[in-house]
Amino acid sequence: MTTAPVAQVRAPQRHSTLILMLTLSMIIAYVDRGNLSIAAPIIKDELRLSASQLGILLSAFFWSYTPFQILSGWLSDRFHPGWILAGGFALWSVATSVTGLVHGFTMLLVMRVLLGIGESTPWPCFGTILARDLPDDRRGLANAATMTGTALGPAIGTLLGGTLIARFGWRPFFIGLGFVTLAWLIPWMISMPCSAPPKTARRRSGPPVWAILRHRSFWGGAIGHFCINYLAYFVLTWMPFYLVREKHFSLPTMGKLAALFYCVESTFTVITGALTDRAVRGGQTITRARKTAMIVGHTLAAIGLLCWMLAGSNWFMVCIVFTFAAWGIAATGIFAFPQDLGGHEASGKWSGLQNCVANFAGILAPAITGFLLDRTGNFAVTLATTAAVMLVGGFAWLFLVGKLEPVSFGDGYAGVISEK
Repeated sequence: MTTAPVAQVRAPQRHSTLILMLTLSMIIAYVDRGNLSIAAPIIKDELRLSASQLGILLSAFFWSYTPFQILSGWLSDRFHPGWILAGGFALWSVATSVTGLVHGFTMLLVMRVLLGIGESTPWPCFGTILARDLPDDRRGLANAATMTGTALGPAIGTLLGGTLIARFGWRPFFIGLGFVTLAWLIPWMISMPCSAPPKTARRRSGPPVWAILRHRSFWGGAIGHFCINYLAYFVLTWMPFYLVREKHFSLPTMGKLAALFYCVESTFTVITGALTDRAVRGGQTITRARKTAMIVGHTLAAIGLLCWMLAGSNWFMVCIVFTFAAWGIAATGIFAFPQDLGGHEASGKWSGLQNCVANFAGILAPAITGFLLDRTGNFAVTLATTAAVMLVGGFAWLFLVGKLEPVSFGDGYAGVISEK
């Protein structure tokens, strides 16, 4: 008679442990992917790399990361996503450590490609795990918490990496970071949720890629995600330059400010996720709760970006903090939408496909920004362009994405078929 109450009490605890482990893995992932940028000046001089070679190394991560999103999504839906995530985590941690041992451009390039393959697993696996193991009214906070890793990772990596590299050198930093982060696998193996399909059932690989691509809701989410990524890559690649050259902050001050801004973003992401869950528990539909957060975040971020070029020195800091807070609001539902739409059958594949399309922003945003700067000589047009992109994204989430419920792919793509 006591089994059900005990299970009900323990469920929130298991959910909290799961969210914590996924969030930690994302923080580690973003520290590992950004460490080359931190060490780039030293590596360039030590290995006598040209600027073009360094640029290739910095972009090589996305050569594998972007296309492997699709494969990782298929694997996470077809097999146990917890083990897929563990394998990817081990691969990218080892690649990080080995980077500290290699000499020469070619082996560095190989390690960056391997890093991208390993880091292609988290988001698709998160989508499958959260869709299968968490109820609807817990996914808002869960997705918000994992998204904080995209902000806390760069913040921690910049502050910690810069200090440790200056003190111990870049090679010990890479080697030590990879081995230390491997320790995450121990608690993950212990607490890994039972996200695999039932043993009494035989799973197909779910709907094919084209079945997902033909849905308007997929493209609405992919466009919205692309637009958020456009802002993210604009900030990641050009904000330091903007703060130093346009606003005349020193490099140390710029680093501290960037860490502060990312912390603001992650804080508002968590707050918004908790509020959307509360709204769902209070009777609001999932569609209304999630879409409201997205359109509010996108619109406020666009307004904040426009204020960057209009505000005087006294109000500039307020405007940039406002923009990061709005970005945090908009980031909350990026991967909650694929979980709601893909359901148990296709959440991993849907997440991987969406993230694949969205990461083309990493190719376009830095290049477009540089082109516009060359043509205009200032950041006004680039900021206005990014603001316009954010508005497009908000409307995509609101109008192109349909009702947030599992999409029907037809009887031919049933995910679970009972064994005879």
